[in-house]
Amino acid sequence: MTIVPPTPDEPRRPDGPRDPGDAWVVADDGTRYWGRFGAAGLLALDAQRGILLQHRVSWSHFGGTWGLPGGARHEGESAGDAALREAAEEAGVPSHAVRPRLLSMLDLGIWSYGTVLADVVTPFEPVISDAESRELSWVPVADIDEYPLHPGLAAAWPQLRTLLDVRPAIVVDAANVVGSVPNGWWRDRAGAGSRLLARVAAWARQGVDAESIDLPAGQWFPEVSVVLEGAARSAGVAAGVHVVRAPASGDDAIVDEAARLVSLGRRVIVVTTDRALSRRAAEAGAAVRSAGWLLALLPERP
Repeated sequence: MTIVPPTPDEPRRPDGPRDPGDAWVVADDGTRYWGRFGAAGLLALDAQRGILLQHRVSWSHFGGTWGLPGGARHEGESAGDAALREAAEEAGVPSHAVRPRLLSMLDLGIWSYGTVLADVVTPFEPVISDAESRELSWVPVADIDEYPLHPGLAAAWPQLRTLLDVRPAIVVDAANVVGSVPNGWWRDRAGAGSRLLARVAAWARQGVDAESIDLPAGQWFPEVSVVLEGAARSAGVAAGVHVVRAPASGDDAIVDEAARLVSLGRRVIVVTTDRALSRRAAEAGAAVRSAGWLLALLPERP
């Protein structure tokens, strides 16, 4: 492969100099890929309006096709961060308006592309802020196949379509997980709960490997609920984690939370080693993993 910078006359965004990542990666067979350090795009899914697509201008790479807002990654930038940044720059997508659910990577060795599937949690109107866009449009999922898609999106769409309804969720029995390690947690149950919340939040933010939760493709960002009971209920909060403070039985609160998420169409995993609770969780429609399974995945420090 070779790295070819864009020519001086190639159109570019008007708001600053080119980044070192703005270059062509040219394969030995002459195929060109945009982004010296790879590229990424955002598949924003609005439950009411569909998927946000960008109609590319005629002079752009694969001009006239419809694709995802996205572009070249910066050096050292993650695919997830690049997708959100590019979507903000190209389509005015506010970062707070979407919640990432999946990062799917296409790795060709010489070049990679990351697709971030994200749910719209705050409705917004896209804004054309890039010379490469003819228009931006919310397209119903059922209509996507009728559009002339960018070849990359066309190749990825069949698999991505099957994942749109896959929404993983994890419910953690905090008392069981904390109690499985004899580290003196009983002397400060609220503190132990807060430390577990911080570790779980850090784990969820970095993404969960698909194989570990029996799902296809890449890294998932599941909804995470942690159920606290007894003295641990006074533990703090952690960004990105739904904290359930059980008013009475912790087991009852865990089963209720699992059942609630199952009713919303989530693929639920309850984390506990308690046999009776495991049976009740399975009856509610959830899968079960042990406390040891979770502890092996959590970072030591948030």
